[in-house]
Amino acid sequence: MIDTSALSRANWRTSSHSGGNGGECVEIGHASGLVGIRDSKHRKGGTLAVTLETFGALIVSIKEGHLD
Repeated sequence: MIDTSALSRANWRTSSHSGGNGGECVEIGHASGLVGIRDSKHRKGGTLAVTLETFGALIVSIKEGHLD
C-alpha cells in the first residue's frame, strides 16, 4: 500500500484541458515521488495516487492513443 500522506502537502494544479466553464476538471498534485489525481469539483471525494513511473506510463498511453 502506498503512503499518500505526502499528497496533503502537494501543490495541486488543474489540467490545462479542463477549461474554465465549470465542466469536468482534473487536478494533479506531486509530492515525494507520488502523483495524485482528483476531481477539482469534489476534492474530498478521493484521490487516485500513483508513482511517478506509473503516471509517466499513463501519459505515454494517452498520447499514443491507446486509451481512446
